[in-house]
Amino acid sequence: MALDPTCIFCKIIQGDIPADIVYRDESVVAFNDLNPQAPTHVLVIPTIHTPNASELAKISPTILAAIFSAASSIAGDRGLDGYRTVFNTGESAGQSVFHAHLHLLGGRGLAWPPG
Repeated sequence: MALDPTCIFCKIIQGDIPADIVYRDESVVAFNDLNPQAPTHVLVIPTIHTPNASELAKISPTILAAIFSAASSIAGDRGLDGYRTVFNTGESAGQSVFHAHLHLLGGRGLAWPPG
């Protein structure tokens, strides 16, 4: 799938909007969240435009796996002894940018259930 010229995350992928990039390969870009909810809060996104994780799984399970692999690598680089990964899918679940993105959260205790 091509990039969407109106999507903020596609613009970050292309370098049109600056971001604090912490990881990049051919399938994935990861950057620190501008509004962190934990000491580590990184957004891990596919380099193709797709609206959510469910659609990404249909289009490319390989890229979906690469997102989790990147998250694991980032968590290891940051010395996290535990972390949470979250995909919000749909507006009612809190998704505000409709380009699939995984939230990597860690560096503090994380309560359950989330809310």
